[in-house]
Amino acid sequence: MNAKTIVLFNHKGGVSKTLTTYNLAWMLSANKGKKVLMVDCDPQCNLTGLMLGEDFDDYYTNPTTKNANIKDATKAAFDGKPQPIVAIDCWSLTSNPNLFLIPGHMDLSEYDPPLSLSMNSNNSFSTLQNLPGAFSKLIGLCCLKYSIDYVFIDVNPGLSAINEIVFVISDAFIVPTNPDPFSLMALRTLVKILPRWKKWAEQSRELFTEASYPLPNTQMKFLGEICQRFNRRNGKPTASFEKTIQDITSYISGDFVKELARYDMVFPLQNYHLADIPDFGALLQNANKKMVPVYALKDKDIPGGATLKNTTEKRDEIFKIFSDVADIILENVK
Repeated sequence: MNAKTIVLFNHKGGVSKTLTTYNLAWMLSANKGKKVLMVDCDPQCNLTGLMLGEDFDDYYTNPTTKNANIKDATKAAFDGKPQPIVAIDCWSLTSNPNLFLIPGHMDLSEYDPPLSLSMNSNNSFSTLQNLPGAFSKLIGLCCLKYSIDYVFIDVNPGLSAINEIVFVISDAFIVPTNPDPFSLMALRTLVKILPRWKKWAEQSRELFTEASYPLPNTQMKFLGEICQRFNRRNGKPTASFEKTIQDITSYISGDFVKELARYDMVFPLQNYHLADIPDFGALLQNANKKMVPVYALKDKDIPGGATLKNTTEKRDEIFKIFSDVADIILENVK
């Protein structure tokens, strides 16, 4: 497929992978003129919840939509049935018609064991050969159906087989972090794991060339890191957060990029620290009610009073942050 696929990946939880995926996808589709497909590969289905809102329960019980999700749309491959994977009708909002979604499924993790077996069997079981490329096939067909420019895939925190497959079918990855010592620990793990995943993909593509759904020839290159979910005082992160942000930034620009570069896994950027994104505060609750990102809130949707000026300034600041990151994506992932 011609669309470029991006995953925000970190096996550490609590780093706002889902919310940042949503915000970047919305920015590219609503403000940069691109057609964007989001894919929810997290069994928690938080990304699906952001898009469906109050329609969430009905979507999974309505006969016309309940099977239009990542799990049921690839079920034929995982059940070994002689049925081809076909594009689904992706969910979209009238408020942002350029943004589409392949919804998630809470039982998607059931596919982890057979997928892991297929990835480690050296294609010795013909019944399993179509599994590693199944998600990519579905995504590709949906991209063709809707003329998609960019795909954003949301994953759960972990190092599962599903997450590995999502990573190796991606052209680029962004690592979201938050300013705590565990983020540094997670980065030191990722810099060991991700090259192994790329090596598996490079060795396995030939094994799966005869499969109905072969693995795509993707690059899996690091685009940068985003640090978020911190409080500020006088326009700057508080002292405890600032020190950790500096440590993360230093590690990313040093050992992290240096190691990934050995495997041709980095874009040639001057700065791999893409953004510092402060906590959204009260803006987030209002945005969830309106089913838009915080930076898309209109003035009338923001509570008034003495803090209105500060709140609108914060919204505009967040808009610029995501706009700048979107421009980096447009410039490099093409």
